[in-house]
Amino acid sequence: MHLIIDGYSSDQAILRDEDFLRSWLESYPARIGMNRISPPYVVRYVGPVMDDWGISGVVFIAESHIGIHTFVERNYVNIDVFSCKDFNSEKAISDFRDGFKLVKLRSCVLDRDWPVADSETANPEGFVYHE
Repeated sequence: MHLIIDGYSSDQAILRDEDFLRSWLESYPARIGMNRISPPYVVRYVGPVMDDWGISGVVFIAESHIGIHTFVERNYVNIDVFSCKDFNSEKAISDFRDGFKLVKLRSCVLDRDWPVADSETANPEGFVYHE
C-alpha cells in the first residue's frame, strides 16, 4: 500500500528542522510495524526559487520506504509511506497530522496489489494499464 499525504503545517520550525526529520524517520517505522534497514538520509535543498527551499528525508524499510519533503516558505509538506505490507493508514495520518502540526491535509491510499487481469472491474480509478 502507498499512503500519500500533502499538508500544510502551522509550525515552520518543524519543517526547517533537519534533526527533527532525521529523528522522525529513525523512529517512525517501528511505530507502524515496519523494519528500518538504513539510517535516515536527510538533505537541505536551496535552489534558484527561494519559496522552494526545504528539507527532504528518506528512510529505507524492509517493506519499502518512507519519504518526506518540506517546502518551508509555503508551510507545505509531502509525505509518502510506501510498503508491500499493510499498515494502519488512519493511524499514520493521525501521527503525521500531530507530529508535523498539519492544519490542513489531503491523503490518498493506493492499493499496490495487482488486480486480476481479465476483470473489467479491476481497474482502480486513475490507473492506465499498458501491455
